[in-house]
Amino acid sequence: MTDPTDAISRTEPPAPEASGSTAGGVDPDERARAASEELVEVVDRAGAVLDVVPRSVMRHQRLRHRCTYIVVVDLQERLVVHQRALWKDVWPGRWDVAFGGVVGVGEDWGAAAHRELREEAGVEAGLQALGGGPYDDDDVSVLGRVYLARHDGPFTFPDGEVVRSDRIPLDEVERWIGRTELCPDSLALAAAAFGMLAAPPNPGAGR
Repeated sequence: MTDPTDAISRTEPPAPEASGSTAGGVDPDERARAASEELVEVVDRAGAVLDVVPRSVMRHQRLRHRCTYIVVVDLQERLVVHQRALWKDVWPGRWDVAFGGVVGVGEDWGAAAHRELREEAGVEAGLQALGGGPYDDDDVSVLGRVYLARHDGPFTFPDGEVVRSDRIPLDEVERWIGRTELCPDSLALAAAAFGMLAAPPNPGAGR
């Protein structure tokens, strides 16, 4: 597959990492182990909490959980995309059209979105709610909420979950998506909610 940064110059450098470590010098294996032990709410399609389980159980059993998606656009009308770390427990190394992640137990949706933006992109910004809903495929089952943030950076990657970012002019996003392996949940929920492009089919729509 063509490198998604070809023909579009990257504006954000790779995260400052030592070999074999994530940002901040944390060992990737240790970071992955810690993440697998985090507690996660299992929810129904309406968001009612059914159970609380370790993240590793949620992944193994593909249980529905709450997740935030933050679409970031800079002042030059470019979408800020990023590549996931290789230690992530789902879709490692893939590019993503939105920052975000799993909502903590008892955590407010908006607070979770602000936290994820700080942790993954190293910035704080006002958030505009764009919508959301359930998404299901063979890998994940989520109930998502999508937000828009306007920020010019610089973007850093404090928690080591992101290894590099790029900025794609909005009129080139569809072409970029067509040649890039992406996280499908963000593509279905975030891109559709923002209205940048037609959403791909959502396998969970009828469930």
